Amino acid sequence: MSSHRAPCPVCDRGPRDTALSVTTDERGTVSHCHRCGYTCFEPPEHRPAAPVRPGAGGQRPPQSGPVERCRPQDWSLTAERIWQSTLPLSGSLAAVYLEHRHCVLPPADADVRFLPADAKYPPTMVARITDARTAAPISLHFTTLAADGRSRGDRRLLAGHRKQHGVIRLWPDETVARGLAIAEGIESALCAARLFRPMWACVDAGNLEAFTVLAGIEALTIFADHDDAGLGAARECARRWRAAGREVRIRTPRTAGHDAADLARKVAA
Repeated sequence: MSSHRAPCPVCDRGPRDTALSVTTDERGTVSHCHRCGYTCFEPPEHRPAAPVRPGAGGQRPPQSGPVERCRPQDWSLTAERIWQSTLPLSGSLAAVYLEHRHCVLPPADADVRFLPADAKYPPTMVARITDARTAAPISLHFTTLAADGRSRGDRRLLAGHRKQHGVIRLWPDETVARGLAIAEGIESALCAARLFRPMWACVDAGNLEAFTVLAGIEALTIFADHDDAGLGAARECARRWRAAGREVRIRTPRTAGHDAADLARKVAA
């Protein structure tokens, strides 16, 4: 039996990510992500079976061929059903949570909405992840909330779906003219929106680092988390955008370990 760690194909946070455990023995290869729950079994003859997706799933991807079956899918019927069950952000517990975090509430057509509690799940802020270049929906991001909306619990992605090259469009495309700002998480981005709009969230440092150079955007502002992963991702993203002839500015809190949300709390104090 052999075992090693690797980046998860669903919630990948960059080349140094080791959340995926890959174990091979005479029965085949099992890959399991200890962060998002993605699981895939490949029999010895290397004909991958369909992935097992614990959590908010159950919808299998199209069976386009054995090699494709263990790859993360894009938008599914499960994702669409969940998204259609959400309510507008305004007046919801998710809005209470964001305001308590000193965030700017995004426009009504932002890709952030609210899913009320039911018998199985707590109240949840739901964000739609779309492909940065095409704007096609690919996955969902969940933030569970306390009953009073003033604090959060778990954050997770919809298992089995692609996250790479995705963003959360906090301001719609039609508001993006020549300039755009990005940050890692939703809260950091909406706090940074006090300083610059339109704003998108990249989900995590891995996606921010790989944020694709977009046609028509001449200037990019990156609000970087002040940690090794955040600063490294911001610098690599800036390098690629500058190489493409774009103007790039990186803004970082002075205190190590802080992000744009910490900066906003200081401004609001």
